[in-house]
Amino acid sequence: MVENRPYATLLAKGEERRQRILDHAARRLARQGWRSTTLAQIAADAGMTAAGLLHHFQSKEQLLHAVIDARDHADLAEADLDGDLFVQIRRVAERIQRSPELVGTFTVLLVENLSPDAPLHDRLLQRWHTAVDIVDDVIEHNKRAGRYRSDVNARVRAMEIVAFINGVEMSWLLDPSIPLIEIFDEYVQCLENDFTAGERA
Repeated sequence: MVENRPYATLLAKGEERRQRILDHAARRLARQGWRSTTLAQIAADAGMTAAGLLHHFQSKEQLLHAVIDARDHADLAEADLDGDLFVQIRRVAERIQRSPELVGTFTVLLVENLSPDAPLHDRLLQRWHTAVDIVDDVIEHNKRAGRYRSDVNARVRAMEIVAFINGVEMSWLLDPSIPLIEIFDEYVQCLENDFTAGERA
């Protein structure tokens, strides 16, 4: 006899509604930004009342953090933090093309939260530092292993790589016709040549 699990069904439906809210929030935030977006608008987009939305997210700020969490989860699901740095950078171009709404939402939120008193400023600043730390660690690991030049400034180059990715994301959102794959391939080839060439005098 199959056990009846009504609570499991309710939990599944609740998760489905939560994901629907996040999807519609990402679309709305990418178009309007968080300043011009209301919870009522997102609720209407998701086909529910504002009260129904507040059952899943108690405030606009909580929902904004959940949208960023979704972007981070999507990135981590596809990233191989122990893999080849150059392969990982090339894969970013594919992820940008595959998830334009997440990229758009993150970029809009980043621009809107540059001010230190903005609600997501600290979260996004910490995210930037974390991304730089990860790339820095990979470069240092490869320097110790003898695969990269020992005189490569890992911290500065890590900042450059993260800034390059953020900049290309914004440029592509402005003009989706730019050749993402070719741009990333050219950049990675230059990095690889530089990191693995003989040490500078």
